[in-house]
Amino acid sequence: MTTTAPATPHLRGLDPLALHEEVLPQIEALSLVRGKPIIVSDCDEVLMQFIAGLELYLETQGLWLDLQSFALTGNIKRRDTGEALPASEMPALMQGFFASSTHSLIPVPGAAKALTALSNRAQVVVLTNVSFSEKETRVRNLAAHGMAYPVIANKGLKGGAVKRLAEIVEAPVVFLDDIPHNLASVAAAHAPTHRVHFIADQRLAKLLGPSEHSHFHTTDWAKAHDFISARLEEDGF
Repeated sequence: MTTTAPATPHLRGLDPLALHEEVLPQIEALSLVRGKPIIVSDCDEVLMQFIAGLELYLETQGLWLDLQSFALTGNIKRRDTGEALPASEMPALMQGFFASSTHSLIPVPGAAKALTALSNRAQVVVLTNVSFSEKETRVRNLAAHGMAYPVIANKGLKGGAVKRLAEIVEAPVVFLDDIPHNLASVAAAHAPTHRVHFIADQRLAKLLGPSEHSHFHTTDWAKAHDFISARLEEDGF
């Protein structure tokens, strides 16, 4: 999920290969198996229920989420006046949310079960745009729900990170994300990646059609599992 509207397919001039200086060392520190497929998954609205957790937090702040579009900015409103929270206040709000709620987010149904099954054939890495300070909290939260996988705290587009992971494993790559511009950046950075547009929250899914840069679109982990399993089989794994 993003605080602003999704970028256009051409990424508005952004570099799909960009890789934040604090991300590469995290990737290089991973113990990845060369020759074994890798599943690179986003966290919010793919593995963890971001929107449900955010709505609980907003209640404590006198705010509510009025989902009129696939964005947070402009849709978070004050309960007393109905006015939209100004964009200038969004960074502090989101920082407060992640600081107080990352540890308590609940999993997307079926995510842990699907990844457990797929981990017999592929290694799993979580690539999430959580703040660097909240990385370990995210690791613990995922592990508590049966998803004890390596976590990379990313910043910006994800194409550069996925490309580097693909270079290391030299094997098929699967990428899951809810944000269209992340899917677009991966398509540009490493075209062979099997790309899944996954949006857990049904309300969000209805607001945004399948990304043109995805090979599969779903809100259901059982369906995502079957798609990924089929692609791995086609690739010989």
